[in-house]
Amino acid sequence: MKAIYLDCFSGISGNLLLGAFLQAGVPASYLERELAKLGLASEYEIKISDVNRGGIRGVYVEVKLTGAVSEHDAPTEHHHEYSSEAHQHADHHVHRTMRDIRAIIEGSSLSAPVRQQSLAIFEAVARAEGKVHGQPPEEVHFHEVGAVDSIVDIVGTAICLDYLEIKRVFASPINVGSGTVRCAHGLMPVPAPATTELLTGWPWYQNGDRELATPTGAAVIRTMAEPSDRQGLPTGFVTEKIAYGAGGWELELPDVLRMYVGEYEGAAEAKRLLLETNIDDMSPEIYSYLYDKLFAAGALDVWTTPIYMKKNRPAEKLSVLVTADKCEACTSIIFRETTTIGLRVLPLAERIEASRHMAQVDTLYGRVACKVSAYAGEIVNVAPEYEDCRRLAEASDVPLKRIQQAAVEALQARLR
Repeated sequence: MKAIYLDCFSGISGNLLLGAFLQAGVPASYLERELAKLGLASEYEIKISDVNRGGIRGVYVEVKLTGAVSEHDAPTEHHHEYSSEAHQHADHHVHRTMRDIRAIIEGSSLSAPVRQQSLAIFEAVARAEGKVHGQPPEEVHFHEVGAVDSIVDIVGTAICLDYLEIKRVFASPINVGSGTVRCAHGLMPVPAPATTELLTGWPWYQNGDRELATPTGAAVIRTMAEPSDRQGLPTGFVTEKIAYGAGGWELELPDVLRMYVGEYEGAAEAKRLLLETNIDDMSPEIYSYLYDKLFAAGALDVWTTPIYMKKNRPAEKLSVLVTADKCEACTSIIFRETTTIGLRVLPLAERIEASRHMAQVDTLYGRVACKVSAYAGEIVNVAPEYEDCRRLAEASDVPLKRIQQAAVEALQARLR
């Protein structure tokens, strides 16, 4: 499958990503034509240039605002937060909320996968900004993030991923830089509070005296990327091309993002194993406890299938899907907690997955998270989260199925 590995030794930001994608082969004309579907073309222009940063040739992308904003938008002058995106000037940016951005993206004629991925990235930023500023995500005024240039960066990233048919994104530990940065809220430490929230759980370090990782770049990592299973390229990654997106500074380290484009041969998938055993002499009550223990130990999935054994004895076939590194722990649990005396271990060479993201929808009863799955560019399933629906059903004293149906209808209306 097509994959990329992001080497973030000098940080990550929206314009670094776009520059790397353009050098990797995404036509600039295609990117601009797709971005025009947002209906914001009168508000900005894109300047693309080949530059040299520390001896490395990269593509530098700059979004310049034209000032042509709609009547209901209130432009505000401020310093741009995103230093790596190299908007090194005060400008008139439009402040938009998550609702505004959602309406722009959902109202566009962009493909469903691009709309999904763009919204997923923006929703990650909204949650982080909302937590930092103590506001509901939908009501956050994004300031810099909601400005036209960052809408272009985020939606442009989704467009490029779709064009290159990228199925997996891997990334290195991230150099976030250090020092302070001035944004709409005043002087902030580096990494900025929203960036810190977005990179929670991801390895990062500080080298340099500038802001190198922005909320836009951190949101892409949080939403899409997974760490490599080793230092550098992940096992099974075969590089076909290396591209560089450039920033606007001359630094001690080259101000570039290095992107490896290639084929991921699925080494991780080849390490998946299926553990199976037939059990005909155990109390059914034990299975619930067993499921909990196996999932806690790292099992990917656990299920039982009713079967008949010799002499027509009813039994259960226990199946446990695990990665190789969790096999021993789950095997030990099965032998300790069940009556089995043997296991079958079946290697699985490949796993085909639909792309997935979580979308929040508002219903008459409250907000529900829905899992949206897509395959080959088409949405194949929409599933409301059970716990959200159950909580609202109990609070509203209405049937659970009514909450679930309302959530599906709200999401389908949005997707249309």
